[in-house]
Amino acid sequence: MSTSNRKHIALISVHGDPAIEIGKEEAGGQNVYVRQVGEALAKLGWQVDMFTRKANAEQAAIVQHSPNCRTIRLVAGPEEFVPRDNIFPYAAEFVEQILEFQKESGIKYSLVHTNYWISAWVGMQLKKIQGSKQVHTYHSLGYVKYKSVSTIPLIAKTRLDVEKAVLETAESIVATSPQEKVHMRQLVSKQGNIDIIPCGTDIHRFGSATRAQARQELGIDPKSAVILYVGRFDPRKGIETLVRAVGQLQLRGKKDINLIIGGGSRPGQSDGMERDRIESIVAELGMTDFTIFPGRLGDETLHTYYAAADVCVVPSHYEPFGLVAIEAMASGTPVIASDVGGLQFTVVPEETGLLAPPKDDVAFAQAIDRILSLSPTDKENMGIAARKRVEKLFSWEGVAAQLGDLYTDLMKSKVPTPTPVKPQPVSA
Repeated sequence: MSTSNRKHIALISVHGDPAIEIGKEEAGGQNVYVRQVGEALAKLGWQVDMFTRKANAEQAAIVQHSPNCRTIRLVAGPEEFVPRDNIFPYAAEFVEQILEFQKESGIKYSLVHTNYWISAWVGMQLKKIQGSKQVHTYHSLGYVKYKSVSTIPLIAKTRLDVEKAVLETAESIVATSPQEKVHMRQLVSKQGNIDIIPCGTDIHRFGSATRAQARQELGIDPKSAVILYVGRFDPRKGIETLVRAVGQLQLRGKKDINLIIGGGSRPGQSDGMERDRIESIVAELGMTDFTIFPGRLGDETLHTYYAAADVCVVPSHYEPFGLVAIEAMASGTPVIASDVGGLQFTVVPEETGLLAPPKDDVAFAQAIDRILSLSPTDKENMGIAARKRVEKLFSWEGVAAQLGDLYTDLMKSKVPTPTPVKPQPVSA
């Protein structure tokens, strides 16, 4: 292997395009993670290629983010948006396209970092075919997801099998919190290597505006109570819980409330239908006058909304980590989150915010009321503690340094000679 290949790594995110606008359908925390990790690793001297599936014929095949970091879109299946539960049949073609790219570019990836279960399968094939070392981040676990949905998709068994196999065969599984590691051991397998390396956030962008500046920029009354949600429109994100909680505060006579529900949606798609459902609940509860749906919050405005809020609410049914929580905390904004998964790690109750049981609008209403009722000094102190926790544990620079150390250690170990095989045909 050449010297250049030794520092050349592939981040694989089949369904989550690192170069796409965050907030669009299927574009959320995973996209942010892959893009930010890739760019931070590049600054540390790694040559980073981020592979994803081309979902639009007009998309550029290669997007160069920095001299050492690029997104490479491979054609696997139709060049159109495909929901994640329907992508797996194209996974074998994705493997073939990576192998073809390696042949044409003269690069062989001795280490691949895969993200989500579909990419895990891709990485497992590269491991069999050419002996690539594999690091994997789940982003969500099928065992947890399928407990919270009423309809189990046909792909479920395949997903659970892949999630178990990758834990038992990858050189390292990266858990983003101690709670996620516990879930893996309890629900997936007792075997395999797990390292805990959290997600990160941009501590330079988030926290760059004061509350007064942010509210002036957004035209929000300095005296009003601003409650913020940021994320996809997805039933599992628990937006209904937040809306009903705020509705209870209104019934109790809480005045001067602004509820901001930020996130993009596509009419006619699943996220568009969820937004329609949430808007109908808002109307039913008589909250339309003080509820704002600003749409997708891009890089140019997201940090301003976080700074403007009195509290950011993350009411998800489950989160292995929860990037929104640390983005808000980095902005000096207290967080109220569901008492689940990685949110139990990121949010410190009574110090950086509060935790409440998922799907419990009464508990969320009480928690929101508590934060809004704090004195200005106590609220500011909670925001300062939140910011300090993020600076200490969750900067992208620190996350990338930990991942880089892990990659280096793994690449030092001897790679077994692979038995040449072709990607296996996919059956859902």
